[in-house]
Amino acid sequence: MPSVIGLDIAKHTFDLATLQPNGKYRTKAKLANDKAGFAILRDWLNKHSEPGAWVVMEATGIYHEALAEWLLEHGYRVCVLNPAQIAHYARSQLQRVKTDKVDAKLIAEYGERHQDSLRPWQPEPRAVRRLKALVRRLEDLREIEQMERNRLEVADASVQASIQSVLEHVGQEIEETLKAIDDHIDND
Repeated sequence: MPSVIGLDIAKHTFDLATLQPNGKYRTKAKLANDKAGFAILRDWLNKHSEPGAWVVMEATGIYHEALAEWLLEHGYRVCVLNPAQIAHYARSQLQRVKTDKVDAKLIAEYGERHQDSLRPWQPEPRAVRRLKALVRRLEDLREIEQMERNRLEVADASVQASIQSVLEHVGQEIEETLKAIDDHIDND
């Protein structure tokens, strides 16, 4: 039975693949990236992989986190790779096709070939994740603010009041987010 399973994760779905001893891949496509999809994955893993198999995936913003945590809670070994590693590996294999199914196979192959160097993933502490989420939100708000300021410079008089209103609201959100960041740091 396979000892490495590759997962390609998107916002709403994930694909999985594992390299079999005969050199062919066993795959499953478009599982929901939620608890229902995780349950299907568990059944698939129980049927098609050995206990203690590695489940290897790329870091995909925050989309991989719930599944990685779920896998850890259920006793699986999880390795979360930097996407640059897989991209470099794909280039080294002269891989040109890029689909979720192909990526899952590529991740499985990478994990199989580099099994000795796979490192177990651990989630960041909740306090760190909360701080990162707040900082990301602050960056998004500042970007929105800048876009609105740019619009205001060239806007027709008929829409300037609307833009000013949005700028005021975004400014309030920025203040609240900055306060939340300060409070979080003070309380942690």
